Amino acid sequence: MKAAIIEDEPLAIAELENLLGEVAPDVRIVARLDSVAESVRWLRDNSADLLFMDIHLGDGQSFDIFEEVKITAPVIFITAYDEYALKAFKFQGVDYILKPFDREELRRALRKVATLAAAGEPLPPAVTSYQERFLVSLGAKMKSVAADDVAYFMADGKYLLLFTRDGQNYILDSTISAIEGKLNPARFFKVSRKFIISYSSIREMVRYSNSRVRIHLSPSPPDGVEVVVSADRLPDFKRWLNN
Repeated sequence: MKAAIIEDEPLAIAELENLLGEVAPDVRIVARLDSVAESVRWLRDNSADLLFMDIHLGDGQSFDIFEEVKITAPVIFITAYDEYALKAFKFQGVDYILKPFDREELRRALRKVATLAAAGEPLPPAVTSYQERFLVSLGAKMKSVAADDVAYFMADGKYLLLFTRDGQNYILDSTISAIEGKLNPARFFKVSRKFIISYSSIREMVRYSNSRVRIHLSPSPPDGVEVVVSADRLPDFKRWLNN
């Protein structure tokens, strides 16, 4: 079986290759790719039977690769973060392995790939389009809001609120985790567990500390609610702003 590793940490690549040598010596690594751009270039002219993909790469997220090139091989996502598991399975993810790698988890993931191949089952289709309209409610009334009109989403207790660019807000029958995978990542970013914001809603950004940034949005959130990019999200947020 030919496999390609999309990962920008040399130590993680070495660890994965060592484990593969132990549990699946028949897997042959044919490419080691460390960025979205390099992966897209390689995949346009080459193929593999299996892809191992880290989610966070130096020039973006591996999900961005699917927007540039058609991928037909099964994908095992490898990452230090568990927050992307739901989204990963929308992008042909067969399994999701957290770092540091566990031998038995890797063995299980490879068995899943082999089972799918033996059964001839098709892979789940990768997401190639994003939700463009959102059905919201305000009391007994219902309305469809276009994605272009969305300023941000805010989790408020058991509710998810959608704020529009003209200052209106509505209850959306969803959760912030569920809606994240349906949004165009070029347009929206999850800055914290409470907020997913649109790029067009950013009015000002101010350093909150060495590891956090406070964002002023338009329209403003309810009184007393601050929008702060959490420390673990800040590197991805900066990359998002640079895309």
